[in-house]
Amino acid sequence: MKNDFLIALTRLSAEKNLPKEVVMEAVEAALVSAFKKDNQSGNPNIAVKIVPTTGEVKVFALKTVVESPADLRTEISLADAKKLKKDAKLDDVIEIETTPANSGRIAAQTAKQVVLQRLREAEREVVFEEYAGKEGDIVSGIVQRIEPKQIIIDLGKAEAVLPVSEQVRTERYRMGQRLKVLLLEVYRTNKGPQLIVSRTHRNLLRRLLELEVPEIYNGAVEIHSIAREAGYRSKVAVAARQEGVDPVGSCVGPRGIRIQNIVNELSGERIDVVQWDANLANFVANALSPAQVLSAEINPADKSASVIVPDKQLSLAIGKEGQNARLAAKLTGLRIDIKSASAAEAERLVRAAAEAEALALAQAEALALAQAEAEKAPMEAPVEVLAEAQVEAPAVVEAPEPVEEPVLVAPSAEVEPEMEEAPVAEAIPVEEILEQVEISPEKPRIRFAEEILVTSPGRAKKSKKVKGKKEIDEEEAAAKPKKARKARVIEVDDEEYDEYEFYSKPLR
Repeated sequence: MKNDFLIALTRLSAEKNLPKEVVMEAVEAALVSAFKKDNQSGNPNIAVKIVPTTGEVKVFALKTVVESPADLRTEISLADAKKLKKDAKLDDVIEIETTPANSGRIAAQTAKQVVLQRLREAEREVVFEEYAGKEGDIVSGIVQRIEPKQIIIDLGKAEAVLPVSEQVRTERYRMGQRLKVLLLEVYRTNKGPQLIVSRTHRNLLRRLLELEVPEIYNGAVEIHSIAREAGYRSKVAVAARQEGVDPVGSCVGPRGIRIQNIVNELSGERIDVVQWDANLANFVANALSPAQVLSAEINPADKSASVIVPDKQLSLAIGKEGQNARLAAKLTGLRIDIKSASAAEAERLVRAAAEAEALALAQAEALALAQAEAEKAPMEAPVEVLAEAQVEAPAVVEAPEPVEEPVLVAPSAEVEPEMEEAPVAEAIPVEEILEQVEISPEKPRIRFAEEILVTSPGRAKKSKKVKGKKEIDEEEAAAKPKKARKARVIEVDDEEYDEYEFYSKPLR
């Protein structure tokens, strides 16, 4: 009978996957409850012990040592205690064996219920202690049940909950599907430990890299930062801690087999592995890969970066719906402003023009200020100095400019024009003019200046005259010979002739 009891304890511990000591403690607690129900002495303080080697069950009544006991069920005198235990002292607890010969049906049913309850609590405690130390690690499970707001995943010893917020939008889950999830949180509840897992956390990608890349697991390659948009795209910045190790090549693996395994586990999510650099400008340029970066400027004050890329790669640097730039900003921790080369050049020209305008305005203001000071300086001079300057200054009288008198020009019948330069009429005395002109004593004649002076050669004006349906060029019309114009003769008296005067005009 005793051996059967030990065999039952062993089987129970193996079935529940619990240590044998835990099962034995649970049975002892159950027997304590059972014997309290069937205790004829009425002592509430009872202890049960099971001998591990033989499986014998012993029940003890616990009594306190006092001088004069008031309640014999819970107290014992010092003299009686020394009979049981020689070194007994006051206030000691003495165990007195009171094992009953048998127990009733109610005690047995109570013991069964207590054993099951204690074993259930022991299981929950073991599960909690096991998974509490695995927070942040990857666990593998099978989809057991799909509910509207969560998915229940069987981890073997426990069940985990995958909430909707931790599910990838692009993934479709099915019953019996095996998944690798990240254990986010483990906490106690009335129904046992509750496990929350995730498929969207960025540390899931970190743990997968540690599993697939031995260099990361050994510490030769270090992961500095991860930016992830679950189901679509991720970026990982890695650096080598050991000389001679290629961090990017180690993560990609031969023919990309390592990174491809991670992509398959994440249902086709794209992963960009870039090299981390202590220089933020180079790091930003690497983070925007596969786009080519011409230059990058870092502003540590507001944690921003200004990046210039070729015109043809502007869309590639920004990415679909700004995904590439957004992930690069998360990876570097900076706010990234991406500009094309042409836009940056235009802004530079505008800025240079504004600076030049500001400089010119400043120079104009400085010049105006200097002129104002110069004008203000004489006014501030002492009155005596100004008076002396007025006395000492000699009076200057300007002579009036001579007025040229008009000169008569002799009327000539023929004047030869010069083609190179227009001749200037020379002053001719009046006597010579009178000798050259033949004047009748009875009726003197006068010729007009347009018959004497030659018109200055100028540019021929091109204009078209329309006569009917024919267009005639003015140059052609000027080339044709003109009819000689008859001189107009005006008859005047001798007294009126003296009143006419001829003035020379410069030829143009």
